[in-house]
Amino acid sequence: MSIKLSIMSIWIPEFILIKELERTSYIINEHLDNLLGRYSISRTTTGKLLKGNLNERRARMAIGQNLRVEALIKALGFDKACELGRIEMFNAGYKLGREAQKRLGVGKNIQDALIAAKILYKVLGINFTVETHNKNFILRVESCALASHYSPETCKIMSAADEGVLKGLNNNMSMKFIKRITEGSEECTACINIGD
Repeated sequence: MSIKLSIMSIWIPEFILIKELERTSYIINEHLDNLLGRYSISRTTTGKLLKGNLNERRARMAIGQNLRVEALIKALGFDKACELGRIEMFNAGYKLGREAQKRLGVGKNIQDALIAAKILYKVLGINFTVETHNKNFILRVESCALASHYSPETCKIMSAADEGVLKGLNNNMSMKFIKRITEGSEECTACINIGD
């Protein structure tokens, strides 16, 4: 484990959390806006700058993403919007994961990737635990600052970014959400598979 990864797994100053939230928001919104532009869908968004404390910034980000997803669904229908949106969000997440892998010095082992994922999720106000299940893992999201702001449709599309982030952190890992808080579950649950 790199020194940077080790330190950030223990403590992250709020100004870094804000900076990382802005980076995450920018990349996600850029991908959503590009997708909207490809289909000539007018963009109804909130302001580009996130303002306020960390929780207020998270809420503004989620509201802006909801508006983008709603516009996509209105123009393309849910099934097509979900299909295209999940592909685009996976790609955005993969980019975020690869960048984080380099910046944090994430090694090739699974534990490093899970520690880095915890750091990235902390930026979003998401707390999770991981249980070992044979050689694979179950990720359980106990609380999510975005869940009260996302519609179930937005969450389904946006969760593909999480799946992409993990793949970006370690190409041997893949993740698939099977339950979501926004759909009425007590917690979000995802299966993490190692290798093929």
